[in-house]
Amino acid sequence: MASDEQLQDWRARALRVEEEVAKAIVGQRDTIRLINVALFARGHVLLEGDVGVGKTTILRAFSRAIGGDFERVEGTVDLMPGDLIYHTYVDAEGKPRIEAGPLLRHGERLATFFFNEINRARPQVQSLLLRAMAERTVSAFNREYRFPHMIVFADRNRVEKEETFELASAARDRFMFELRMPTPVAPEIRRALVFDPAFHDVDQLIERVTPAILPWQQLNEIGAAIQRSIHASEVLERYVLDLWDASQDPVRFGVRLDGVDMSKLILAGVSPRGMMSLTRAARVVAWLAGRTHITPADIHAVAPWTLGHRVFFTPVYELRRAQLATALIEQILEHVPTPR
Repeated sequence: MASDEQLQDWRARALRVEEEVAKAIVGQRDTIRLINVALFARGHVLLEGDVGVGKTTILRAFSRAIGGDFERVEGTVDLMPGDLIYHTYVDAEGKPRIEAGPLLRHGERLATFFFNEINRARPQVQSLLLRAMAERTVSAFNREYRFPHMIVFADRNRVEKEETFELASAARDRFMFELRMPTPVAPEIRRALVFDPAFHDVDQLIERVTPAILPWQQLNEIGAAIQRSIHASEVLERYVLDLWDASQDPVRFGVRLDGVDMSKLILAGVSPRGMMSLTRAARVVAWLAGRTHITPADIHAVAPWTLGHRVFFTPVYELRRAQLATALIEQILEHVPTPR
């Protein structure tokens, strides 16, 4: 079991990861913090945003800081599930060969798996990734391959809709966070991005990040130690359970949304996995703040990104998900009494 001194040492390393990633990314402090929270809560991250806001850059920067082996796959409409498992080719002698694909070639050293533009991949590919995310195993060549240290980062282009496949609800539920990376609005940041040549070369930006800051083989151990060391009061536990109830029956808590028949909005509330993700992430937020207990502010810091994609709407409202999910979680946090 990790000692208090070890947890403090790891906290310093975690904060340093944020500092290093910030060398490659400007104007995205909140996104950097949330990805770091997911890393130490051992959860996968789905990142979406407009074209060119730096989604790929921020994920590459984290991968470099984490250390371990890194693999990247580009989502395309012709990508097949087998392409993640094996690669076939003809060698110089004209003989067919089979090599391990991106999921298998690194073995248990695979620490970061980055799926770029995941919504361009077919549902069959997404389903295979779903198992790898949930179980960190894949069966191939009559054996089981394990990736005990793997965290999946994926990004999704929310602008283009042609030749894309929306992720199934079950697939989205596997991601601890679904983050929206905004376009910077601060004038000084916009000016730097446009006129500072340093931000025009992504590879040089990534080189700024110190590599392998973390002993990545120990991340599972330290993640478990964080969960054991951060506590929740009975009052806080009751509050979290009320939030769960509100996701299933918002009307009971007085939640209203303009232009929505609330009695016909919810098909299913947040899953048990979603509520576990909420408390796991909140514990990491508390740990990064140097506390040993969760506060309501810790819950609020991660709830929109943990719960929004896990509420299931009826078909009549599903097409408005992007708008309604955010508004619903905001209203739930506002209407469920917060403990003092």
